[in-house]
Amino acid sequence: MSDRPTDHLSSQPRRAVVVPPRTDAPRRALAPSGGIPAGGPARTGRPGDAGRPGRPTGRTLRRRRWLAIPAALLAALVLWTSVSLGSALAAPGTDTTAARVAEWARDHYLGGVVTALEQAQYQLNPPKSGGAPDASALDAGGSAAGTGTVRTKTARPATIPSQAGPALAGEGEWRPLYSAKGDTAAMVASLRPDAVHTSYVVHVVWLDPKLNSFVLHPGTKEPGPVAGQPSQLTGQPADTVLASFNSGFKMTDARGGYWQAGHTVVPLQTGAASMVLGTNGSLRVMTWGGGDPGEGVAAVRQNLIPLVHSGKVAPEVSDPSAAVWGKTVGNAAAVWRSGIGTRSDGSTVVVLGPSLTVGALAQVLHDAGAVEAMQLDINKDWTSFITYTHDGSGTVPQKLSADEVAAADRYLQPSSRDFVAVMPHA
Repeated sequence: MSDRPTDHLSSQPRRAVVVPPRTDAPRRALAPSGGIPAGGPARTGRPGDAGRPGRPTGRTLRRRRWLAIPAALLAALVLWTSVSLGSALAAPGTDTTAARVAEWARDHYLGGVVTALEQAQYQLNPPKSGGAPDASALDAGGSAAGTGTVRTKTARPATIPSQAGPALAGEGEWRPLYSAKGDTAAMVASLRPDAVHTSYVVHVVWLDPKLNSFVLHPGTKEPGPVAGQPSQLTGQPADTVLASFNSGFKMTDARGGYWQAGHTVVPLQTGAASMVLGTNGSLRVMTWGGGDPGEGVAAVRQNLIPLVHSGKVAPEVSDPSAAVWGKTVGNAAAVWRSGIGTRSDGSTVVVLGPSLTVGALAQVLHDAGAVEAMQLDINKDWTSFITYTHDGSGTVPQKLSADEVAAADRYLQPSSRDFVAVMPHA
């Protein structure tokens, strides 16, 4: 026998001790209740998911789907805008990039934005007051000539009174512009627009009705195609055209209509200022009395209300309301403007130039002898008077004044806006 104590377990069979495998994951403390571990229930997943973020829940997927819808719509809008605006910028013609973007915006319900930007630009850079024009500005377009060298079929008008106080040398006096059939067919006079903007000069063109005839050409966009009527000077007209000038507002802003060659493009409005062109080449400005054009009318182009009526400046020229003059820069703003009038002898006067308010434009037309007159288009991108000469190289256009912005050849290719061509009288 042994002196060692007897092991009473030695007689029992040995049990295997199972040691749980070690893990590097931190132990999760039990909640005081002994139930769910602190920090929330343990995340379960498929084998191999250890250490990865949890999979998106159904709510997250639904949110992502809803966010994808406006993103897709925004992408489609950006794509459509790029294509639409790109087409406008790539259209034929000589319109400036700024003019094309503005026209595109107005056509797509952004006219208010364009007008606001124009007004802001005007406020930042208004025309200056005071000062004197360059002497050469009073000679723009025409050529000096003595009384004995000017022969017209219709008695030429008297000198236009100065709008700015004592007249400068040559201010308001008529000079020959171009001839037809050996006689002076058009003359031009230059003068300051008013007593405030005295460093600027505007121009008045007088057109003899016995030597000039008038043709209205529709633009590709304003008012759009008219059957049989070209949107540019082509063929024989381009070889014989004497002059051209811009027409009126976009039809959506003109508050008037457009009728040509038996086609009503936009319905004519009673009371609207109207440029009426006859099949015999005549042109007269009148207030439309209603009804359809009668026999002998080739075209009618309306724009706003009269500036001069029955020999008097219309009282509305002092009204700044957009309801009268449209949503433009404003009638009180002195900007590039153009207008046309009929004198009592049947001759035509066209006025254009910078720093013209509606009131100043009306007064110049009145003082040039117009008994009926209307505003045409405004802003430097659209207003122009162009003369043409013809030689062995073709038709050569020439701006009336160097400060006109619109391209001289704008009507020798498709024009987006309607315009009037001046041809030799038959």
